[in-house]
Amino acid sequence: VQLQASGGGLVQAGGSLRLSCAASGRTLSNYHMGWFRQAPGKEREVVAAISRNSLSTYVTESVKGRFTISRDNAKNTVYLQMNSLKPEDTAVYYCAADLAGFGYSLARRDYDYWGQGTQVTVSS
Repeated sequence: VQLQASGGGLVQAGGSLRLSCAASGRTLSNYHMGWFRQAPGKEREVVAAISRNSLSTYVTESVKGRFTISRDNAKNTVYLQMNSLKPEDTAVYYCAADLAGFGYSLARRDYDYWGQGTQVTVSS
């Protein structure tokens, strides 16, 4: 499956962005999906994850209450709604697809396919 992330940009603190991850080549409903981010000089970290059927979701503690992950399998797309953005949210955001397992994973190594990343910059 090929993943194309979009929706990043420059936004002021307190603003919102919605990231999209469009899949092609395979049906997205076969995959658990995750959003990761990588800030300069830091390791890539999980931000959010969602199971194939959307019944289970996860957001990391630092974004809880501000970010929401969702998916539309009919559109082969996964979303990350980001509200109340903070400068520390600045990073390149990546979507990823995990074919195996009974539920989503929080580990980078479990994801089989990655999008190219989209830059999110939050100014103070």
